[in-house]
Amino acid sequence: MAVFVALGAFLMTLAGGWVAQRVSDRRHLVLGLAGGLMLGVVGLDLLPEAMEAAGGLVLGVPAALLLFVGGFLVAHLVERLLAVRQAAHGAAEARVPQVGLTAAAAMVGHSLMDGIALGAAFQVGGGMGAAVALAVITHDFADGFNTYTLTSLYGNARRKALTMLFADAVAPVAGAATTLLFTLPEELLGCYLGFFGGALLYLAAAEILPEAHHDHPARSTLLCTVAGVGFIWLVVALAQ
Repeated sequence: MAVFVALGAFLMTLAGGWVAQRVSDRRHLVLGLAGGLMLGVVGLDLLPEAMEAAGGLVLGVPAALLLFVGGFLVAHLVERLLAVRQAAHGAAEARVPQVGLTAAAAMVGHSLMDGIALGAAFQVGGGMGAAVALAVITHDFADGFNTYTLTSLYGNARRKALTMLFADAVAPVAGAATTLLFTLPEELLGCYLGFFGGALLYLAAAEILPEAHHDHPARSTLLCTVAGVGFIWLVVALAQ
């Protein structure tokens, strides 16, 4: 089931790359909705489930919460390291193609972890798997969008941008397939999903939503974000 859902992520990643080539003035609405969906999944479903699965406390704090914060910080650290490397290569007027390829490669690695999280979630249960599937599929649309945009933005040829886009699309399928080879204990799965939730929240709050509002700080973008959160709330309520 996880691999089958990962094929949906594969298609959504390619769709994101296709939209990156076609969309112009409406991308802020797409990214605003994607950010809202990701925020809703993390806060209303993924984190509560991770805390329940992870169980124990570490110095008075639930292990899943510690790893949630850790995931957020690791995602922040990776983003900062890429920003430092970009700055070292000069300003936007003298963009270096390798910087775009490095950023795109980081997106591919993250998509691989998305697939592993997807497989791990289905090991916990169908409800958790469905919630993470929605997060991964939504997120991978934005990943495909950003992978193509980052690669081409720094002067790489269209062929290279499409190659990185395809690698990003395949990554979640490969990650989900690896989980067919092993079964993780429920407590370890909860910890991993907490870590994944922290990284996902960082991507939504620090990258996708700011990008959505950067050129178009419109009320419609904010409404799309709120609608995304509200939709996840409805899904969680109906699943009870």
